[in-house]
Formats: sequence, structure tokens, C-alpha cells
Amino acid sequence: MVTTIQPTQTAAWANGVLQPANAFGPVPLTVLAGAVPPGLRGSLYRNGPATLERGGQRVGHWFDGDGGILGLHFTDGGTTGVYRYVQTTGYQAEKQAGKFLYSSYAMLPPGQWWERFNKGLKNVANTSVIALPDKLLALWEGGLPHALTLDTLDTLGLDDLGGLDGAAYSAHPKRDPKTGDIFNFGVSFGQHGTLNVYRSDASGKVQQHNKIPLQGLPIIHDCVLAGRYLVFCVPPVRLNALPVLAMLKSYCDALSWQPEKGTEIIVVDRTTLQVVSRSETEPWYQWHFGNGGELADGSIAFDFVRYADFQTNQFLREVATGHTETLAKGTLWQLRLEPKSGAVLALEEVVDRGCEFPTVQPEQVGEPSRYTYLSLHRRDTVLQHELFGTIARFDYQTATLTEADLGTNRYPSEPIYAPDAIHAGQGWLLTVVYDADLDRSEAWIFDSDRLDDEPVCKLALPHVVPPGFHGTWRGER
Repeated sequence: MVTTIQPTQTAAWANGVLQPANAFGPVPLTVLAGAVPPGLRGSLYRNGPATLERGGQRVGHWFDGDGGILGLHFTDGGTTGVYRYVQTTGYQAEKQAGKFLYSSYAMLPPGQWWERFNKGLKNVANTSVIALPDKLLALWEGGLPHALTLDTLDTLGLDDLGGLDGAAYSAHPKRDPKTGDIFNFGVSFGQHGTLNVYRSDASGKVQQHNKIPLQGLPIIHDCVLAGRYLVFCVPPVRLNALPVLAMLKSYCDALSWQPEKGTEIIVVDRTTLQVVSRSETEPWYQWHFGNGGELADGSIAFDFVRYADFQTNQFLREVATGHTETLAKGTLWQLRLEPKSGAVLALEEVVDRGCEFPTVQPEQVGEPSRYTYLSLHRRDTVLQHELFGTIARFDYQTATLTEADLGTNRYPSEPIYAPDAIHAGQGWLLTVVYDADLDRSEAWIFDSDRLDDEPVCKLALPHVVPPGFHGTWRGER
């Protein structure tokens, strides 16, 4: 579906999302307040939809926007910023044509239905990033990653990591901080779905691959590493492939919520990539997990943002119009599981505020962790109309939520933890803030232990960076 742009009442955040981004840099960044901590050395990378319209037409869903990558490099010589569109073949062709040409998550190619079959699916490369020793990967779950240079973010091209064989590679890899191994997956579709599970070495090269048959054609957006296991929660959303193959419906429009199927939990051994258990529990939808780990009794626990149904997809579709009306509240839950049987031992809500994008300290991925960092709705927010207005830290030990006060009409990205390079145990939370009142973007740095204090530093960005999805931190090598 392609939507013709019509004047409508828009939210405060809308201009940041809707205006096409301008590439910039590398350029030195101006300090607006405070100072960059001496121990903050490395690079923050972020990914998200950078343009949502062409030739007077708007995309069908926020997920359809072409990817733009932000890089912030913190060195002894100062801080520089660079922003680049991922130069996918689809982006380049549509930019030259001045109009949309391809299908994507919620869009069909223009023209009569019989003319659509020659137009492929556009890899928008817009969801997340992972930094490897010699390149950055722009990730999108519907296809191969794109490789970029780490410094200037120049696009190098599609990368099959030496073993993907053209299969999809999700936007949510999990990196073991001890071994450097990278675990990821992708879903391929035939008569039934297949869950492709990968283990790569620290360079990103695929070393191991297993194919796990799925029930029907589901969505799987994320997974969690928990000690010796990978865990997948398969929500009861299913794709009707026939109208998609016939070019009569987009992928998004062919999805349906089927709660009677429940949520399937698949536990996979991280060493063999073989299935340990498959079980079913009550229905919910989730996009994202926080972290997981093995407990002393042999059970595993992990947290995730849970939605009652799939209305979150409609809300995200409306974001691309600048005006949202759908209520889709996700809250933080924790699940404890017996891995060998798949039996759910406990399932409870731990944060009842609307939230998303749970993250943890990178050195604690796959192990029990005390803190989860979140994007959070402000208390005065009408959820149907707002994006996340603050960031927070949930402390599992004290069951307390500490949130930053960014002020009204400021919209932060997912918080990313950066360990201090000088002082062990100290760290910083980085977020990119869109200030709707000033129509500008800034990078804010918080002390991770004093999130309710003022940020230790604010940096001005040369142009607006549209609010997006996911990022990563790469420490100075």
C-alpha cells in the first residue's frame, strides 16, 4: 500500500519522523552542555528509517523507510558525527526515479497487479547494526545484511558472511561477551516456515547453521541468549502467503492475529543448535527481549516487552503518517522456564509502564543481570498519540525504576550502555534525542548510575536524525 500525503493534525514528534534525513559528516560535534567523559572512548552506531516519502507519496508503514546510519566517534581528539543512507540497490534506483518502485513490508509495487511480478522486495537495511572488527553491518530481518565502513559509513554492499547462502539474517544478533561468538537467526518461507539458526565467530563469519521447521508462517523478530541456550518465543501471528505471492496484498496486510494458537517457546542448545524443547503457553506478542541467563537451579529466566495482541503493528503503521490513534501498550515481563521440558515456571509483569527497547550492559549478555535499560513513556503521556519520551533503568534487585527527565516534547532513542574505558564498573547511557520544540537532534550522555540527574554531556548534531530503532556500542580498540 502507498499512501498519498494528505494534510492532517500531527503529533509533536512527527516532523522528526517525517522529514527526510540529510546526510552529514564526518564533522566535529559541538558540546552544548557538560563535557564528554574522558573514559568514553569508542563509537555509537544507530539505525532507523531515514526517509518515508518519495514523489509526494508516503510509505505504508514505518518499517518501509530506507535505512540511515548514524555514527558518533568519541576519541581523545574530540567527538565527530557522520550520517549516511545505506546505499542499497533499491534506494539508489528509487532515488534516481523519484518514486517508489519495489514491494516492502507494507507496500506493493506501483502499476497493475500483473506488472508487479518483475519488481522484487526492497532490502531497506533500516533496523539495527552490529560492529565487527573490520566493518559495520546494517541489519534488516528480510534479507542479507549490508556491510559499511566503520569510520565514514560508506556502503560496501551485501554480505553473506561466508555462509548465509542468500537467506535472511535477523536484526537481533546476540554476541557472547566471553567467547565473541555471535548467534543469530532468520526465517525463510516455503510451504511452512523454517527457522535458520546461525553461530558466527567474532569476525562475523558463519561457522554453524541449523534449520528448524516451524508451524505455519509466523513472525519471529528477536531471540534471547540465556547461558547454554537460545530461546525463541513464537507469537500467534501467521502469514497468509497466497495473496502475497499473487501480489494482491503486502506482507503486512497478509498477517493475522490468531490467539487460539498460543505462544510457542523453542529452546535451542547454543553448542549444537539443536532443539532442546518445544512447548506452548498463553498468547502474547513481543518484538524485543532484554536479556536472559541460567539460574542456580538450572532454570532460565529472561525479560521481554509483552503486548496483549498485535495492535502494536497498527500503531507503528500510523507512525509513518505522523498521527497515531491505536493503543498498543507494551510492558516489561520476566519469564522463568525449565529448558529441558519447556515448562513455564513463572511469568510476571515487572514494569507496568508503557516501554520498549530493553537493553543491557554488553558484558552481561546471556548471564543473569541486575539492570535492564528501557525506552519509557512519560507519566503524562496519552499512549495512543506519543512516542517514548524518556529512558529508564529497572533494578531487579530492588524492584525500582529510575527514569530520566528529558522535558516535554523530547524523544530519545533506545538507550545504549557504553562501559568506561578507564574505570572498571563505571558506564554511560547514550541516547539520541529529537527536540520537537527546536526541531533538532542532540546526543545525550548520562551516568548509568545517576540516570535521574542531569546528563553529563549534550552534543549538537548538524541535522535532524529521525527517531529510529536500534543501535550498538563499539569500544575503542
